[in-house]
Amino acid sequence: MARNPYLVLGLSPKASDAEIRSAFRQLAKKHHPDRNPDDKKSEDKFKEVSAAFDILGDPERRKKYDRGEIDDDGRERPNPFHQWTQREGRGGSAGHAGGPGAGASYEDFSDIFSDLFGARGTRGGGHHMRGRDVRYRLEVDFLDAVNGAKKRVTMPDGRTLDLSVPAGSEDGQTLRLKGQGEKAPGGAGDVYVEIKVKPHAVFERKGDDIHIEAPITLKEAVLGGKITAPTIAGDVSVNVPKYSSSGTVLRLKGRGMPKKSGGAGDQYVKLKIVLPEGGDKALEEFVKNWSGAGAKNRKDFAGA
Repeated sequence: MARNPYLVLGLSPKASDAEIRSAFRQLAKKHHPDRNPDDKKSEDKFKEVSAAFDILGDPERRKKYDRGEIDDDGRERPNPFHQWTQREGRGGSAGHAGGPGAGASYEDFSDIFSDLFGARGTRGGGHHMRGRDVRYRLEVDFLDAVNGAKKRVTMPDGRTLDLSVPAGSEDGQTLRLKGQGEKAPGGAGDVYVEIKVKPHAVFERKGDDIHIEAPITLKEAVLGGKITAPTIAGDVSVNVPKYSSSGTVLRLKGRGMPKKSGGAGDQYVKLKIVLPEGGDKALEEFVKNWSGAGAKNRKDFAGA
């Protein structure tokens, strides 16, 4: 969930447009991905700062935000009566610093990005603004993130882009599409696609490893045998050792996530003994007459 853009930029609602531009310039220069390669925290901070400036750097959008007509994400509020309210920590339109026409103009952005990128995006001796980056969140199924997939996404401006989701993509991972952002005389911005991986009903990812829980019958637990277990690459046969207790974990080597360095992680299968639904009279009679039923076969509880 987005945060209050004033708080993101470290400003009060009474901040002037010049203060907003200055705060954005400093934070954007500090956290820009080009200056912090492979730094996820800086990348996330840059996106947060950019989103805040998208609202506060535009005088009309800032007014709407101050009046409560749009939320922290910049989306229109469905309730029209929000425009008459003031949210805690924000001033109303009367407290809005700067007059009509104030805020971030084309030149403001040009100045900011010339600071960020130096000579890049200039030509003919004059500064030209680089197009703004576009942020997009894409939800993908767990197995598509694991195995890789092709997705078609629609940008806010209506354009469609074909995107390759790499095998082994993680939740929160950001993909950069260079030059696919907004167009401008100084060159196009980029598109940043944040991957949101949907949870799976069976598989759980922990790093490069996959974990599942496999139900087994009491007979399988006592006598052992083979069961079929799902993996991200399909079903496999698993040997259950004799006298396996609930909680026993079996390792399937190389059945986990593909690694960037090559190879794959492992899959871990946690066994869980499941008794017959509705009960079983024959099983009850057997346990009552079983000579080992009363034997102490559990370890002492810690601290007992």
